[in-house]
Parts: sequence; C-alpha cells; structure tokens
Amino acid sequence: MMKKLSTIVLLLAGITANAQEAVSDIKLQKVVINDELSLPTAMAEPNDHSGRFFICEQEGRIRVLKNGKLEPQVFLDVSKKVVKKKGYEERGLLGLAFHPEFAKNRKFYVFCSIPVAQPIKGQLDHKSVVYEYLAPKKASETIDPESGKVVIEVDEPQSNHNGGDVKFGPDGYLYVSLGDGGGQNDKHGTYGNAQNMNSLLGKILRLDVSKLPYSIPSDNPFVNKENTRPEIYAYGFRNPWRISFDKKTGQLFTGDVGQDNYEEVDIVTKGGNYGWRVREGLHPKFETDPDSKNWIDPINEYPHPDGLSITGGFVYRGKEIPALQGKYVFADWTGPIWALTNTGKPQWNSEKLSISEYAGTMHIYSFGEDLAGEIYMLTVNLDTKKGVLYKIAPSK
Repeated sequence: MMKKLSTIVLLLAGITANAQEAVSDIKLQKVVINDELSLPTAMAEPNDHSGRFFICEQEGRIRVLKNGKLEPQVFLDVSKKVVKKKGYEERGLLGLAFHPEFAKNRKFYVFCSIPVAQPIKGQLDHKSVVYEYLAPKKASETIDPESGKVVIEVDEPQSNHNGGDVKFGPDGYLYVSLGDGGGQNDKHGTYGNAQNMNSLLGKILRLDVSKLPYSIPSDNPFVNKENTRPEIYAYGFRNPWRISFDKKTGQLFTGDVGQDNYEEVDIVTKGGNYGWRVREGLHPKFETDPDSKNWIDPINEYPHPDGLSITGGFVYRGKEIPALQGKYVFADWTGPIWALTNTGKPQWNSEKLSISEYAGTMHIYSFGEDLAGEIYMLTVNLDTKKGVLYKIAPSK
C-alpha cells in the first residue's frame, strides 16, 4: 500500500550476490534540475567533461543544459524531419548516444521516426532511422538538420512499438532497440516479427559504425546464419523502449513493454531469445506459436494493476547514495518507481518506490545517467504539460 511521503523512501533489504551489506530505509528526494522542457525522451552527457546535459524532446529538438539552465540555442533541430505529433504519439526524436570518442571526433547518433511519402495502411507507416551527426566545433555554430548521415533505416508497419533507443556498449559498438512494429499481439506475418529472424523488428541490434553506413561485428551471434539478419544481437522483444549498460559490469538491461498483463525487465545477452510473442513476461501468451524453448526469463515482471508501460532505467553506479550501489532503478510510465537487487536468484528482489505526489500528476518518459553514475528522471507534469528533469538524490 502506498505511503504518503514528501520525500522518496526506498525500502530495500537482503544480501546481494556479492555479499553486499543489507540495506533498508534508503531516504531519497527528487531534485528539480529543470522544468522548462517539452516531452523529454532521452538524456546523455558526453565524455568531453563540459558538464553539459543533452536532452531530446520528442518533437525533434536536442536542448543543452548547463548547470541546470537551458541554453538558448537549440543544439539540433530535426522537427521538420520527424513525424508530427498528433495527440498520443510514440514516434518522434526518441534516442541519443554520443560516440565514445566524441571529444575527438564530435560524432553523435539519434534515433528518429521519419514519415514516408506514401504510407500503406497496416504495412508501412513510417521509418525508424538512426542518423550520425557531427557536433559543431564552436558552441555558437548550428547543425544543419540535413547533414545527418543514415546509419540504418527500418520500415515500420504501424505507428507504435518503435523501441527507439541507442547506446554504445563497452565494446565500442552501437546497440539499437526496435519494437515489434506495432499494433496488438505482433500480428505481422504468420507468427509476428519478434521471432522472425529475417526481420529487424522486435530486436536489439549491434552495429559497427566506424564506417558508414555500418558493418557487422564479426562476433555477432547470427553472422553467416541462413535466413537470419546478422545485425541481430538479441530477439523476442515487444517494445524495448529504453536500454542501458551497467557502467561496472557491462551488462545490458532493457525494460520491455508488455501487452495486456505484464511488464518486464531483461538482462540482454548475445543471441538471447526473450520470448515474445510466445510468452509475455514469465507467462505463456500464444501457445500455438512454434516454441523454440530457448527463451530467457526476465529478471523481474510486474502485473498491470501495478503499472501500464515500463520505462527502463539504469543500474546505479554513483557515489551520492551508497545504499543504491548496484541496484537497477526503473519506473512505469504511470509513476511507480522500483529498485531491483540481485540476490543471486533468477528473479531479482523488487521493492517499490512509492511516491504519492506522482499519482495522476506525472508521466515518467525516461531515465538519464551522468558521467558520475548519478540517475535522473525525465518526466512530464500533466497539469502544466511541461517536461521536468529530476535528479534522484539523498534526502537531507
């Protein structure tokens, strides 16, 4: 039952797999960093140690925050390129990743939803496109939105389940998350896209972007396999909206949005099959589909009475909240926030972060992480319609 607290209180107990000290009553607060954003979908801090945060706004802008203040000049504006927002919308500017050598090569990558000239109902709605851009040499210079070079583009049959995230792994490769193509129950083709290895939809891709458009890493799991796209790193996802790497272990996490009953958190491994649409979470879904029996269980699931659409987060690796160290912090779009603790069991221990003031007032779109490993929440206030960036900090 939710407790009415003015600060965020996270109750965690138990011993982690690496004998971490037991934790309880972690008292936290949400600190407003900026409340002048619009539909923030992604945040990244480049490794140039400039102290700048870059925030994607769904309509197509990347804004720069320095010391909590929005810089007046927009870093990149692709609003004329992306799908225009009309009511509820999952398309737009969705993901941002800076190259590991950004300080030297100025390269960064965005995930966008791009309209097509002639949509075909149920077959082609738009394209999901990853672009490579170059940051200007001087902060006063602007970026030509048409200067982006296409890394990869994927036809999308429907307007939803785009996935839409990009992250560089510790191996230096670019990982791209893609949903199953939209609609309910992945009804594309005979058994859907997520289990179709000739489709990039319902997958997480792994690309070498050292030369454009891209090349296939030689150790990708499905290289030279017949009737299988070699870009695929893992498959069987419904809508992996956000992905993230643990700064310490290099493990890849995703929150995969469920259909009618369950949301799930997965640790993504090379070649892994995460079950959709044969399963939803830990449960059978379409039992008449061919079942390869090689699916990997999520480390956590929660039923829809507890939320409606998972927003994946980050493993905390900061220094300000020692008791959160090594725990995966994530949320549901509707507001609940959890922390998962690895106890050495297949299902990680889950404790809810009950924040009463979020109920009915805010949507949590995404999480961010700075270079120090501190965690941020990208939200929209439903009363003011403003986007708000919060930092999760220890309670004073």
